[in-house]
Formats: sequence, structure tokens, C-alpha cells
Amino acid sequence: MANTSARTLRLLSLLQTHRYWPGTELAERLEVSARTLRRDIDRLRELGYPVEAQRGVDGGYQLAAGAALPPLVIDDEEAVALAVGLQAAAQGAVEGIAESSVRVLAKVVQVMPARLRRRIDALRAMTVPAGWDGPARADVDPGVLTAVALACRDSEQLRFSYTAANGQQTDRHTEPHRLVCLGRRWYLVAYDLTRHDWRSFRADRLTAPQGTGARFRPRDLPAADAAAFVRAGLDNLPRPYRVEVLVDAPAETVRERIGKWSTVEQVDAEHCRVHMTADSLNWPTMALGVLDADFRVLNPPELLDQIHNWGARFNRA
Repeated sequence: MANTSARTLRLLSLLQTHRYWPGTELAERLEVSARTLRRDIDRLRELGYPVEAQRGVDGGYQLAAGAALPPLVIDDEEAVALAVGLQAAAQGAVEGIAESSVRVLAKVVQVMPARLRRRIDALRAMTVPAGWDGPARADVDPGVLTAVALACRDSEQLRFSYTAANGQQTDRHTEPHRLVCLGRRWYLVAYDLTRHDWRSFRADRLTAPQGTGARFRPRDLPAADAAAFVRAGLDNLPRPYRVEVLVDAPAETVRERIGKWSTVEQVDAEHCRVHMTADSLNWPTMALGVLDADFRVLNPPELLDQIHNWGARFNRA
């Protein structure tokens, strides 16, 4: 659904250049078939956009001259998916498109109906970006994100059901503070009124959020910001592997390539020591592979076995 909406937005953007688009060229720009393009054009017409078509071998499409364009009509899930994707790109998830993503996000929000714009504005304002520095992904209900964001913005007490890592489910009564986007996961930072302490909750484990209607005065967070609070909690989690590697490359070069995911210590002008913690050796192996430099594994011994196995598999390929 989200991919269809993103493509529809791009189609509308191309048509708004006020030029005539041959059907084949427009389909190539969107990387879709002619049949899919016709369906997308029909969808724009259903939403009220006056798209004119010229039939024949050289047929194509253009918006009617002087037509007033109505707001883009998309459902809540599509709106949140678009906003989340563009916001992630704006935070640097994809190199080189941050600035353009900010502009596109502003345009997308402007053409949304007022009800959806209120939800997306709350999500943008209440989200603290912390970088997308990990390969993990998690599916989050867009309705959960917007409900939590609105409660954060309005300083409204929030109740929800939460499933811990061990599968235990509990009911929580909180004062929500901020959403944090970290490692391609979403976290809610909130004061737990039952446990009388600050907590972070993974949004994909949070269900049925409901505002109570009760307002609260925001408390002082025991951290520099919500992102720092979440990072500190994740750093305290037990990690089975502590990686230590000596790399034949300058520390600054290594920091530029994998500094987000590791601690890099300079040994001398041409060597550095890299430390990583991980619950799997796959990610450290990939990180070392992108260094384009020789290295020597100091710990753990299991990483040597992992690299040998990968090397044998690559040789067979």
C-alpha cells in the first residue's frame, strides 16, 4: 500500500511539471508497466485530479491546464508510512538525499487533509532522531506511532499493553515523553507511573495505546535527551560478543567507515584498534569487510571461525 502511494505521489509530481508525457517515457520514469501506469492514472482521476490522455502509439498524459488540484487523499497508514520513510531519509538514512527529503516531506504534509496533517505534525515534532545505525528492522503499527505521538505532544497520560522480550505481557500507565528512532526501531520514552521510574518501550511491542484524558506536567528526563536515554539503556543490555580487532589503517579512515557502530582507538599513524559489541557475529564480519584494509582479530576466537567460513563460501562462489 505504501509503495503504491509513494509512486502515486511521484506520478503527480511529474504531471505537475505542466509538460506532456508520452506514456512509454512516463512508465520508464516510474519503472512500471504501461498497464500499471494506467491504473495509477485512474487512481489519480478517482481522487479528483484532472488527467488528460491522448490515445494511440504516441499517446501520453498531462494535467488539464488551469485545473485546481484537490488535496491528496490517502489513508492514515499510507500517510504515516510516507512520513516515516521521508523522515528517515531526511535523517541521513540514504546518503545524499537528506536535504531533498526535507523539502519533499514538507510538500507531502501540505497536501494532506487537516486531520492527517495533525497526526503527522505530531509524529515529526515528538520524534527524536538518533541515527539509523544498525541492520535490524521492526514492523510498527502506524496507528500506534500516531497515537503515542499525539499523547506526547498533548502531555496526556497513556495506557497500553506491553510485551517484554521474554513474552510476558503487562499493562502500563505512563506519562509519555518522546518517540526515538534508533537502529531502525522506534522507542517510546516515558515515565512509568506504576514503577515510579523512567522507562523506554519498543514501539513494535506496544499495543492498544489509549489516552486517559488526564494531563500532566512534564518531568525532567535523567539524560541529555530521549535518544541518549534509549542509547544508555541499550548499552546496558548484555551482549554475548565483544569484538576487538587491530586494523592496518588510520583511525580517522576507519571512523569514517564504521565509526557509528564501533569504538576506534588510534595505535599509531597507520594502525588502530576497533571494539564492537554484538549479539551476532554477522554484523561485525560485514563491518570489517567494508574497511578495505587488512586486520587481525584479537577477540573473540569465534570471529576467526566466522571469517574462515565466509571466506570459504566466497571462494566457492
